[in-house]
Amino acid sequence: MDKVIQQTNIKKGLTKLVVPIFIETLLIMMLGAIDTVMLSQYSDESVAAVGVVNQIVMFAFLIFEVINIGTSVLCSQYLGAKLQQKMIQVVGVSLLLNLVVGLLVSAILHFGAATLLDWMGLRPELLQYGIGYMEIVGAFAFFQAISLTISASLRSANKAIYPMLVTVLVNIMNIVGNYILIFGKFGFPAMGAEGAAISTSIARGVSMVVLFVILFRKHISRFPLALFRPFPWIELKNLLKIGIPSAGENMSYSFSQVVITYFINILGNNALATRTYTVNIVMFVYLFAIAMAQGGAISIGHLVGQNKIRAAYLLGKFVMRISILVSLILSCIWAVFGHTIFSMLTDNEEIVRLGVTILMIDILVEIGRAVNIYATNALRSAGDVNFPFYLGVIVQWSVSVGLSYMLGIYWGWGLVGMWIAFLLDENIRAIVFVKRWNSMKWAKKGFTRNRS
Repeated sequence: MDKVIQQTNIKKGLTKLVVPIFIETLLIMMLGAIDTVMLSQYSDESVAAVGVVNQIVMFAFLIFEVINIGTSVLCSQYLGAKLQQKMIQVVGVSLLLNLVVGLLVSAILHFGAATLLDWMGLRPELLQYGIGYMEIVGAFAFFQAISLTISASLRSANKAIYPMLVTVLVNIMNIVGNYILIFGKFGFPAMGAEGAAISTSIARGVSMVVLFVILFRKHISRFPLALFRPFPWIELKNLLKIGIPSAGENMSYSFSQVVITYFINILGNNALATRTYTVNIVMFVYLFAIAMAQGGAISIGHLVGQNKIRAAYLLGKFVMRISILVSLILSCIWAVFGHTIFSMLTDNEEIVRLGVTILMIDILVEIGRAVNIYATNALRSAGDVNFPFYLGVIVQWSVSVGLSYMLGIYWGWGLVGMWIAFLLDENIRAIVFVKRWNSMKWAKKGFTRNRS
């Protein structure tokens, strides 16, 4: 009876995490999707250019995840083990590091915009949109670095509701800002892609400021200097021990997508625009899997910190089953209404036809993706950080990138061939991840073992 009550409490705690994380992640995705949808009313060329830019920007943002993933894992395990001072040290070190790294990344994206887009092979008719957008969004990338760190610390303390509320504010600001600056309303000039970039950057800046206020009022009232004298090198070491392989796996995936985007660019503007539209559509399919995985990871981290390994294992299996079911249902709905969705975004019949075909294939992609999202988060939260990195690098590059070129370019199957490669990549990794979780090899890798 006690075990049943405990399982019920764990699942209730998971729900309290997943719901706000789901809403927050939905709104974060909408921040990019809103730019795409509103720019689609401006021109397909601006959509294609911004799609390429966002591949580069999101890859750069993954650098921040080196610290943020470590922040989430360590804070979850330390809070589970009731090591409050250790948690404060982790958050302080994380904020300092991501500020420095964020400023460096911002400088590279802003001043290297033209060079990076030229390397991506962006055609001259798209460069006019891409360079202006990237210079503005890139210059303020450090806003996102700080915001992600604060959000990670709040979530790990079961305070996911606050980042969610901030994201609601940010999206409202972005929609209004896009309307005014893209199309030139209320006396402002019509700025197109640059207007979307300005709106997005302002919204991210406001998000950072508000999150800081919440952090000090609701989570950590202050950072006592005594906790950082001498500097907590052990926490920095643990952050990097978790973050480097974890972010490395994410960066490998993102960089593989940059390379694949280069391949798609070879196919032409229609293929590039189709890919941009499709990515923004299917993001809403695996949104629930992301929320379940992140909420599950925090709960699993707490359980590992409490040395409740069996409970962590069972919770992980529960998260995986629900994630697969919801992703499958949503991807089927998206495929059924694919023609309607694409027709709302563009009047280019080739893009509509190609997009509908891709959404049919994507049903199987999302099954594997749901497992991979769950497994990478669950294994990291338990301290098993190297396995997802090694598996990701090997399979992503051999299957996703290698077969994308062979099927899409060499054998001439185009974007359809590339999506088949994605299908194989996601599902091969999913099978291996399930075997890893069931093996329980992650059970002895927690960071609170022998700590006090």
